[in-house]
Amino acid sequence: MATETSKLAVAPGGTAPDAPVKALKDPVAPAALAHLDIVQGPFWQRIPAYANISEAEFLDHKFQAKNSITKISKLLEALQGLVAPEFIKDAETGFARAPMSVRVSPYLLSLIDWTRPYEDPLRLQFVPMGSRLLPDHPKLDLDSLHERADMPVPGLTHRYFDRALFLPLDTCPVYCRFCTRSYAVGVDTEEVSKFQLRVNADRWQQAFAYIRSRPELEDIVISGGDVYQLRAEQITEIGETLLAMPNIRRFRYATKGPAVMPQKILTDDAWTDALTRVVERGRALHKEVVLHTHFNHPREITWITQAAMNKLFERGITVRNQTVLQRGVNDAVPTMQLLVKRLAHLNVHPYYIYMHDLVKGVEDLRTTLQAGLDIERGLRGLTSGFNTPLVVVDAPGGGGKRDAHSYQHYDRTTGISVYTSPNVHPGKLYFYFDPIDQLPAEGQARWADPAEHEKMIEEARAAAERRPH
Repeated sequence: MATETSKLAVAPGGTAPDAPVKALKDPVAPAALAHLDIVQGPFWQRIPAYANISEAEFLDHKFQAKNSITKISKLLEALQGLVAPEFIKDAETGFARAPMSVRVSPYLLSLIDWTRPYEDPLRLQFVPMGSRLLPDHPKLDLDSLHERADMPVPGLTHRYFDRALFLPLDTCPVYCRFCTRSYAVGVDTEEVSKFQLRVNADRWQQAFAYIRSRPELEDIVISGGDVYQLRAEQITEIGETLLAMPNIRRFRYATKGPAVMPQKILTDDAWTDALTRVVERGRALHKEVVLHTHFNHPREITWITQAAMNKLFERGITVRNQTVLQRGVNDAVPTMQLLVKRLAHLNVHPYYIYMHDLVKGVEDLRTTLQAGLDIERGLRGLTSGFNTPLVVVDAPGGGGKRDAHSYQHYDRTTGISVYTSPNVHPGKLYFYFDPIDQLPAEGQARWADPAEHEKMIEEARAAAERRPH
């Protein structure tokens, strides 16, 4: 006797016109597709300073660079009429105490919600407020990752066996408050005299000579500063020099640019063409050249971003993203889920989420390690594995990147977590510290007593050593 299934069966490629369609799942709620809701239209015209700026002018990378605000007085002037005078005074105090100089693009300024500036996640990343600053953690180090300690020549960090970090310059299209290289990036501030990494031909040649001399080096990160600030011919020079080295198999240009000035990709043809040629030359040599970028919040992505990423995708350029976990910016699971989905929609692969480094002057942005673990749990299974970022701790003191959940020990009361780094420094322990204001009362009380600091660290060390490495 024929079954119901056999009655409905048809030949391959055929259809059963009257076959019932069984809904396996309920219809998707519109909120589940929020990642498709990308900012459209001339959003910049909401800002009085840009109210009469046309689309063509706003898309011009030269307009963005020329009108980027590099003086605190100019930034505060641009905010007149948008924020209360009290906010202006608060920002003045914040900048006076900040380790980073100011540089904000018109694009970025236009994306901040100035009706609620204290809570806005984009403002939090770029404009410090004196009233929100917290004391630095007692174990903070300006160069928390000890990049300079692993520099065989100036501007080249060789920590991992097969890869190195090349810093060809020390400027960026914008300056982020949370920059892990606040020891070098930007101009001197009232708080920090910078370690200089200006563009210098002799310094570059020293770096190239070292890379060429080390057969174990196969992978180079070109960062800074920011490669957005390199001229097209410098993109070509660095790329062709590395591609000519037999030992180099892959390298990545690292830039914050697509998140804060995507216009450059669209209208700086010389720069984008130079990047494209290096990528294509690498492919012909069977070497991988990609772009690494840095989006932290879904609202940083607009129709301009999408156009820029589409242009790179059409040219076969792989783009990966690295995010920094920040309090009040992206430490809520739904926010990070939306960011990951929106990036994937633009063919940008979410790659890393970094636990915030112990950076001077930004304790208010740091989260606990537990917040990172919660984010990691909330992202797993959301989308394809290759679009699921790994949450990592860049171990203070030069231990390199460690999976956040791979700690030897984590005390949520003292906020001390301990990691090993067997492929970098076998047998050595590295300590990461949660922000003190996020600890329970008992932990805050112990950190308030300097005599307890080393005791807590030794307790954590002993607990970590009891676990097999």
